[in-house]
Amino acid sequence: MLTDEQRAEAAGQILRAERERKPVRQLSQTFPHMEIEDAYKIQDLWAEERIRAGARVAGHKIGLTSRAMQMASKMTEPDYGRILDDALFNDGAQIDASLFIKPRLEVELAFVMGSDLEGPATRIYDVMRATEFVVPALEIIDYRTEVPRAITDTIADNAAFGAIVVGGRTIRPMDVDIRWVGATLSKNGIIEESGVSAAIMGHPAAGIAWLVNKLHAVGSKLLAGQIVLAGSFTRPVDIAAGDVIHADYGPLGAIGVSFR
Repeated sequence: MLTDEQRAEAAGQILRAERERKPVRQLSQTFPHMEIEDAYKIQDLWAEERIRAGARVAGHKIGLTSRAMQMASKMTEPDYGRILDDALFNDGAQIDASLFIKPRLEVELAFVMGSDLEGPATRIYDVMRATEFVVPALEIIDYRTEVPRAITDTIADNAAFGAIVVGGRTIRPMDVDIRWVGATLSKNGIIEESGVSAAIMGHPAAGIAWLVNKLHAVGSKLLAGQIVLAGSFTRPVDIAAGDVIHADYGPLGAIGVSFR
């Protein structure tokens, strides 16, 4: 475990990397005794500083929702981070690629909460009941530390969250079987990835139920109006200035975004 001073120093390094757009050395190497609990505390300190600077928590993201990614990270469960309101973009946005260090993009679904949701013992049907809308979304992931990264590096770095883009057709959670939402992801006119939402732990709401129970353990919960990224059902695609992205969700519409 790390001391409070070491956690604060680690959070400061992430903030500096974010500000300067230059990755710092892996925290797991700078602080070799860092544990999962330390990593989440460092994320807390990072978020507190960003909020003091004027940002607002708009929701949460869930990562490592596939078994393959968990095995690669030597984890047995997902991880989570915050979505801040200054990292929200809409369909059709032109995004400055220099806002990120090495951005990549994933296809996801976002849940917009209609009521507060608190653990323990939250299940998929509790999530569906508390959700007002489901909307197609793209997550931009980014690394503020050097690679290769340990799972503690990823968690401390806000679970690699960079930004979110929402668009397409807004639906109520029971309008369609959201286990079988399919999507293709095209970059510059070429389909790079495709997937189906059942790849997210068997059901997109499963990760959110996990998140609610994890938040309960630290005295927190999901709030009405918050947005939650449920996890990716495609592999990440590298993006850079000049790229044009189109994600087609079939009956749920599409999202288009470009990077300058």
